[in-house]
Amino acid sequence: MTTDTAFGLEFSTTPSPDRRAAAEREAILADPGFGKHFTDHMATVHWTLDDGWHDAAVHAYGPLSLDPSASVLHYAQEIFEGLKAYRHADGSVWTFRPDANARRFQRSARRLALPELPVEAFVESIRQLVQTDVDWVPSAPETSLYLRPFMIATESFLGVRAAQAVDYHCIASPAGAYFTSGPKPVSIWLSTTYARAGKGGTGAAKTGGNYASSLLPQQEAYEHGCQQVMFLDSAEGTYLEELGGMNVVLVKSDGTLVTPDSDSILEGITRDSILQLAEDRGLRVERRRVSLDEWRDGVADGSITEAFACGTAAVVTPIAELRGEGFTIGSPTEGAGELTMSLRQELTDIQYGRLPDPHGWMTKLTDAS
Repeated sequence: MTTDTAFGLEFSTTPSPDRRAAAEREAILADPGFGKHFTDHMATVHWTLDDGWHDAAVHAYGPLSLDPSASVLHYAQEIFEGLKAYRHADGSVWTFRPDANARRFQRSARRLALPELPVEAFVESIRQLVQTDVDWVPSAPETSLYLRPFMIATESFLGVRAAQAVDYHCIASPAGAYFTSGPKPVSIWLSTTYARAGKGGTGAAKTGGNYASSLLPQQEAYEHGCQQVMFLDSAEGTYLEELGGMNVVLVKSDGTLVTPDSDSILEGITRDSILQLAEDRGLRVERRRVSLDEWRDGVADGSITEAFACGTAAVVTPIAELRGEGFTIGSPTEGAGELTMSLRQELTDIQYGRLPDPHGWMTKLTDAS
């Protein structure tokens, strides 16, 4: 067992007795897919009302033990995050804007009446886990180690109140290239029957319930031959919100990038980074309400030339068309838009260390091997 003290929390590390052999691990890394395989270890920190955050540890990956009355199972007190670790050409491993994920994790916790994990402890849990399982970080082009921090209410109590016992965990999964032959434009289905979140609800929090509510309309999208679902605002059914798991951005003919803004949209770290890169180029960025009619009319008159979705997993996904009952809004650009792909390339080049990092977004987790 080793220990490392960070920010008032002492992380102990106990190596798993069941680590996969090198040959088995390499076979997995050769074709990892996404979210199908997990590394040998996980990070855990416990919290109670009386003791605060304590017992920080990296230990063997394995099942969680929960009482049937645990609050998370009954009242859905749960939040999560998603970020990646990237192996650079010299063998070092880095992650992208973990402090931003940590602060969003805190905002989600606040909305779900969960304790806020300190930013430093969040980042350190990732560092400790990646250093322990560094051999699981793939090196093939456009691959990464996907990190999933999450927090669940574990108190055994059926009263309707905030739980007084909580567990934070972080697990890791090697991820292959999201697009094996380059990003492909996707078709989006507009859901007019279902809403993802409402005003004053949990839309801006990264909590499982928001994703659960998107699964049925996502199935509806598949039935209509689309790969993703788009939601409108729940009050008027007029304004664009986001996809089931990604933000959306429209590109105007003058290079202006427009993205929907409301208090029920998840604040996308990938989206905000892309918009910053656009501003660095001198392009205008607008965060505001965007109506469905604006998209339709903009494509029709040529003032909107590109559209894309963005998020951690795929980074940027070009949108080919938006379809709904009785209409289709096509893309004026055949294939992926030039600005869309240029911004995607710039962001991924920063993440993989192929370009300088002007904003200090990258955090080193391990040195060169």
